[in-house]
Amino acid sequence: MIDLRLEIDPLPIDEPLVVRLRNQSGVGGGEHDAVLIDVDSSRLEYDYNGFSLGLYRRGEESFDGDVIMALPGSRTAHRLIRSTSPHNTFLVTEQCDQLCVMCSQPPKKYHADLFSQFALAASLAPRGATIGISGGEPLLHKERLFSMLEAVASTRPDVRFHVLSNCQHLDNEDVERLVSIGTDKILWGIPLYAADAPTHDRIVGKVGAFDKLQRGLAILLKAGSSVELRTVVMQQNKERLAELAEFLFTRLSHIDVWAIMQMERIGYGRMNWANSFHDTSTDFDGIAKAIDIVSARGISVALYNFPLCSVPTQYRTFALSTISDWKRKYLDFCDKCGARVACGGFFEWYSHNEGFSALGSL
Repeated sequence: MIDLRLEIDPLPIDEPLVVRLRNQSGVGGGEHDAVLIDVDSSRLEYDYNGFSLGLYRRGEESFDGDVIMALPGSRTAHRLIRSTSPHNTFLVTEQCDQLCVMCSQPPKKYHADLFSQFALAASLAPRGATIGISGGEPLLHKERLFSMLEAVASTRPDVRFHVLSNCQHLDNEDVERLVSIGTDKILWGIPLYAADAPTHDRIVGKVGAFDKLQRGLAILLKAGSSVELRTVVMQQNKERLAELAEFLFTRLSHIDVWAIMQMERIGYGRMNWANSFHDTSTDFDGIAKAIDIVSARGISVALYNFPLCSVPTQYRTFALSTISDWKRKYLDFCDKCGARVACGGFFEWYSHNEGFSALGSL
């Protein structure tokens, strides 16, 4: 697994510091760049506006163009942006107003406001970057989130965002602001787990969530926003996927894509794995029917987090490589698989003893 935290020498700072690392100075450099001046075994020394910044690495990894954030009193820095990776995500808050049974990032009460630092980091990203915004629930801090998006849109119009949200905190007054930020700059990833309120609300652990979500989706679509609807397949909703497919066609046909997703075995997902994980390598019928319904009616559909060998042959074109590189692994039998280069593999915390029971090389 790729380490997103790097050991550094302690810095004499009182506020979080965001720095872009450079192997050499040159065109495009600025006040937020730290330039490599010395390499001593595993320790890299950078010059940051006349000050020394020491960073430690494993092996020969290069950090050229990466953006890191150091916090006061910490010996580690957060690797916010890896310049060579398309999988960069800002965890903007760990607060959330839901308790989803499969949540991979269980909520916390405490919130550290780092939106200004995230805005700066985004402004230092490689050209054309797409940055994920995750939580918790980002819209619990809607004003700060929108301000960050506006700041980046004004200075880096080439940067795009993929915002994951339960979509329950939008108002009609937000339409104008969403449009002004630029609806082409944000893809909203919105979870919907069933076409009926009782099932959806039970899964997310919040009464009334379904109805609030419908109002939020209406606001996004009114603004012309791009929407990726996300449905995690579980034992709790596996029999209702066809019904949800019909619901999308009749109520939400203007979404950009319906992402049908497999569970992550971490956080609440690990705690509830035995009662929630649905082994789609042995039972794909519900998903197949749902795909057939929406694809026949012109709605784009994709499978996220599905190893190719867990999907029947005729549906493998829908299975995209979506697991972020920093949390992706392959199993022993993957070495012999001819489809490995196109397969998204498994989550780092996947356990084959409790996972898919009918896998093998393609």
